[in-house]
Amino acid sequence: MRTSNQKIKDSVKQKYSEIAGQNKAQNAASACGCGAPSEEIYNIMNEEYSGIGGYVEDADLGLGCGLPTQFAHIREGDTVIDLGSGAGNDCFVARHETGPTGKVLGIDFSETMIAKARSNAEKLGFNNVEFRSGDIEAMPVSDHIADVVVSNCVLNLVPDKSAVFAEIFRVLKPGGHFSISDIVLSGHLPEALQKSAEMYVGCVAGAIQKEDYLNHIQNTGFENLVLQKERAIDLPNDLLAQYLSPEEITAFKSGDTGIYSISVYAEKPGGDVTNLQPASTTKTDCTPGSGCC
Repeated sequence: MRTSNQKIKDSVKQKYSEIAGQNKAQNAASACGCGAPSEEIYNIMNEEYSGIGGYVEDADLGLGCGLPTQFAHIREGDTVIDLGSGAGNDCFVARHETGPTGKVLGIDFSETMIAKARSNAEKLGFNNVEFRSGDIEAMPVSDHIADVVVSNCVLNLVPDKSAVFAEIFRVLKPGGHFSISDIVLSGHLPEALQKSAEMYVGCVAGAIQKEDYLNHIQNTGFENLVLQKERAIDLPNDLLAQYLSPEEITAFKSGDTGIYSISVYAEKPGGDVTNLQPASTTKTDCTPGSGCC
């Protein structure tokens, strides 16, 4: 009998295979491409990539919740791994930074997404960008090969987040680092949202408490953790109305529950690497218990 975690994975995989065929506008106007688009808010989760070097519009499905490559300190010749690479958007931005002497590897467990990403890479003539099908809880990658790991609004979809951070630690070289954008919570979601499979694959119900998220990173052994960016996510009323009554929406909106997009950076100990502070005017050293979390 399949575990509940496996059922969640199967649901996410099926939904994101369907999302691969949706357009960016539809995905951006819903919660990570899930559910009917909102008529109130266009960009619910994602941020604008236009103007960023390496951006490829055909590879942007509007499924992200941040700009992790903007903060990732990717250097020429680096090997970069993107977790949940989708149609290849963040991989192509990373490739712009690492240049032709580096390598970018995207991992996704949707074969439909992998096919779409490979097609995009072939059109661009990028022979140093590779896409592999696999589970990011058990990456099809050898130990200690990556200089940088990035991910954009994917870990919230994974049932065992500690397993993913352990895998990131494994595949990074000593002194390597990651920059990840994700959805986290402060307070507790209404029961109807917590139990909705659709909201799980819509990047919300699978999110965990921000403090727990940061603790997973520290408990894995990473150091120099930095909260690079944080912004509140406002779920529009017409999206919430698919799951909550008007009274429940009012209570949710006036309560103390917050949904946030965060970008977080941390380093694997070892190697001859100086702590790299994020290239952001909003950088904040953040560890659980320091007051910023």
